[in-house]
Amino acid sequence: MPFDPPPAMPRCGVVDLGSNSVRLVVYEGHTRNPIPIFNEKAVLRLGRGLQDTGRLNEDAVAQTLTVMHRYHAVARGLGANPFEVLATAAVRDADNGPAFVETLRKRLPGVSIHILSGQEEAAYAADGMLCGIPEADGILADIGGGSLEVVRLTNGVRGLSQTLKLGVIRLAERSGGDPVRARAIAETDLQSVPWLSEAAGKDMYLVGGAWRALARIHIAQTGYPLAMVHHYTIGREDARELSGLLSTAPRKVLERLPGAPRRRLDDLPFAAIALRRLLRATNVRRVVFSASGLREGWFMRRLPREIQQQDPLISAAWELAARHGRDPSLPPALAAWTLPLFSRETPQAAKLREALCWMSDVGSHDHPEFRAEQAFLRVLRQPGVALDHYTRAFLALGIALRYEAESDAPFLRPARLLLDVESANRASLLGIALRLAYTLSGGTKDLLGGTRLRIEGSRLVLSLRPNSGVFAGESVIRRLERLALALGLEAVAEEDFAVAAAE
Repeated sequence: MPFDPPPAMPRCGVVDLGSNSVRLVVYEGHTRNPIPIFNEKAVLRLGRGLQDTGRLNEDAVAQTLTVMHRYHAVARGLGANPFEVLATAAVRDADNGPAFVETLRKRLPGVSIHILSGQEEAAYAADGMLCGIPEADGILADIGGGSLEVVRLTNGVRGLSQTLKLGVIRLAERSGGDPVRARAIAETDLQSVPWLSEAAGKDMYLVGGAWRALARIHIAQTGYPLAMVHHYTIGREDARELSGLLSTAPRKVLERLPGAPRRRLDDLPFAAIALRRLLRATNVRRVVFSASGLREGWFMRRLPREIQQQDPLISAAWELAARHGRDPSLPPALAAWTLPLFSRETPQAAKLREALCWMSDVGSHDHPEFRAEQAFLRVLRQPGVALDHYTRAFLALGIALRYEAESDAPFLRPARLLLDVESANRASLLGIALRLAYTLSGGTKDLLGGTRLRIEGSRLVLSLRPNSGVFAGESVIRRLERLALALGLEAVAEEDFAVAAAE
């Protein structure tokens, strides 16, 4: 029998042509959560020497043209359409920037190449960050090799922005490599942006490879249980301590730091100086690192408005269910079925419960011996950009208990460390309830419709419709009792003809 491949998903590709690096990302699908299927970076330092010469680095120009030929070929081979190039600070500021772009256009005919202004670069970066943190409130700071973009954010709405010549390469060259001069330069430049102080007591959202490197170092230093930069959050004092250490440490010390990327060692002190001066200028309470930025902003602008407006957490849950679940009609029924157990939940808790119901069948195609762990890791490490670390831990723990993982299983440790006791108990309770639901229903909406849960005083009552294909067998009673124990209630199973009428 011939094999019919699945229908092709639409793909698009974008090159971020920056002062420090050149990166190609190819995305697949039109979803609220950008899914990169190819991501390659070349550190070419195109903007090296720009401060003194006013020109792009000649050696890097030749290398960039070679790399761009490769990226064009990769994008075509992967079927990325559209394929576009976004050039940032080095190209827009260099005297030979227009000539370089013209050469690039001749060598890559038909490829759209956009030289972004500082305002445009800031807007793209903000849109990409808001893709993952849609209610961000404070200051966005996007650092590259040539520039630093700062944007005022008010409850997810982009406001004033400013481009500063404080990229890691530019700051190093302006200061002659002297950290003391670099601090003075950064402080003076930031004083020209008076609205930065409006973020006092709010958050600062950091975008850019140099700052992601700082996050990786802090994650390694602290033994943080989830080695994921996106949504990694540290308090103001921890950020000050980290930036203070890295801005003054000799290179040999930086080389020995766990998590320090070797290709970023020259940039780390100047990224740290910029961060420390930003902390002083803004007086923010926390720093939140984002892996979403300019490229994701480009992707989001291409989506239909109805997709842009989707709730990103629920959208991520839908997408996971579509790839790994069996019946898309079941999750909404599960959300209604579990509601009586959580009558006083907050709107945010209700959304988490809905998301877990959507994700609750993601282990259906896994090997049964490893289903709980595989589903746990799939949810914990999923690509959904809107999931902060707490949300990942909550959903992953719930999904593991839905597949009857032992509550003290070693693989659950990251989630246990990221959750407080109350949250862990709630995730466990929901997971146990979902396990009972799947035991009753076999993963089908019709069978689940023959059952109902309710709390009456000190009793947890499971009502079963006669002749509906569900019955109170040994496995059902065992799981009902486990759920009742978690609630501190007495388990009761009964046949109830009223279930049919209640639907």
